[in-house]
Amino acid sequence: MTALRIILGDQISETISSMDGADPQRDIILFCEVVAEATYVKHHKKKIAFIFSAMRHFAEDLRSKGYQVDYYHLDPKAPLGNFTAAVRQALGTHTVDHIIVTEPGEYRVGTELSGWAETFDLPVFIRPDTRFLCDHAEFETWSEGRKSLRMEYFYRDMRKKYSILMEGDQPLGGQWNFDSDNRKPPQPSYDVPDTYHNPPDAITKDVLQLVETQFPDHMGTTDAFHFAVTAKQAKAALVQFIEERLPHFGDFQDAMIQGKPWMYHAHIGLYLNVGLLLPLECIAAAEQAYHRKHAPLNAVEGFIRQILGWREFVRGIYWKEMPGYAGVNFFGAKRDLPAFYWDADTKMNCMHQSVTETVENAYAHHIQRLMVLGNFALLTGIDPRQVNDWFLSVYADAFEWVELPNVSGMALFADGGFLASKPYASGGGYINKMSNYCKGCSYQVNQKTGPGACPFNYLYWDFLDRNRDKLGKNHRVGMMYKVYDRMSDDKKLAIHEDSAKFLKNLDAHSSDC
Repeated sequence: MTALRIILGDQISETISSMDGADPQRDIILFCEVVAEATYVKHHKKKIAFIFSAMRHFAEDLRSKGYQVDYYHLDPKAPLGNFTAAVRQALGTHTVDHIIVTEPGEYRVGTELSGWAETFDLPVFIRPDTRFLCDHAEFETWSEGRKSLRMEYFYRDMRKKYSILMEGDQPLGGQWNFDSDNRKPPQPSYDVPDTYHNPPDAITKDVLQLVETQFPDHMGTTDAFHFAVTAKQAKAALVQFIEERLPHFGDFQDAMIQGKPWMYHAHIGLYLNVGLLLPLECIAAAEQAYHRKHAPLNAVEGFIRQILGWREFVRGIYWKEMPGYAGVNFFGAKRDLPAFYWDADTKMNCMHQSVTETVENAYAHHIQRLMVLGNFALLTGIDPRQVNDWFLSVYADAFEWVELPNVSGMALFADGGFLASKPYASGGGYINKMSNYCKGCSYQVNQKTGPGACPFNYLYWDFLDRNRDKLGKNHRVGMMYKVYDRMSDDKKLAIHEDSAKFLKNLDAHSSDC
């Protein structure tokens, strides 16, 4: 029997379940570059280039191993609109008995695939994605009967399941989580090692030219493209992180320094999310670094927690709660996304730096995303759908299963506390503590109200005040309401007036923001 085996753009791995049992002599391996996947949101040029190049390299690798590969390049004259159109074209070329595909990572693609059996009158086998460490059924079992779902408890169970950083049934170092050790302020004088750079080869150069030509109005540029596009290259990027940046990752993972976008982070999320790296190989590399005394426990545990804990947890939340999760809006936020999220034209230096680096690199680390870009969207009441579309568009590692829970659940608290126990809202003090952005800002972070005050300061209190009916009983926010209630009436009035003026200027796209 002959199978049409489909490889989606985030399934670039020879261990992908759709390849299990593949017969090089009979089966057809289908890759397709479709317009809808590049344009359902306006993905960053580097993101499109990364995925297309990784697909093309993987297809060539499979051909070299004797597989029959049918690859549909994006054809500007006759573009394929979606996966269904690509499969229909393949079925017009090849005679097959059934279709095999690994479950997609995004709900909307799953909806498209669910109709294929009827559309094509063929058996369609949608296999589980075994690259992840917790399948859907296991997450459902874990979450059943719990009043609230918290990553920390899920993470502990995953540590035990896979025996990661364990001594018997107890965690190494006597505690599960070293996050309190991982909040050191930035040291601008530090010589932070650069991220991995891979020079584009002929395949990648063709893709870069295609992207610049076909997606001219998308964010960013393909200049200085340096991402890994094969599993071998991605492994080299992982090794470079382990050797050069992991030892300091724990201490400075929350720090932000102007002009140093990469910091000590791994920058491998994009490789994990398309399959060039697998979770357990990354975890094993970090754990080995600890055992050979190359990196301290707080750094290794913090890195592993992001993969074994948070990454698996948000995927579980996504598939448990979709499709309704895409529409959550606990605060009823409806403000439009400001234009400076695209062009960085703002007087707020922290926002300017975070957006500028996003435009240049299709990357920003988690504190820039959460406590600068997400925090601003939360405080100003920006529509969650617009915020989600932006985050999904601009980051090379962004796929909806990981982006949506992080943005709606964590950054915006739009799910009302299903994922996080409190909103991650803050004034300018946190950004000042964890960065050197405030020193070059037009606003004064130590000024709480008035024309020169950091907008995050008064917007924070205004956010709490206008959402008191929703947050007043949250035990993790209650102390801040006590602080607010002790303020003078004049101070509260200044907070309200400054916020109203700033938000009016924001809506008017004023240069005063």
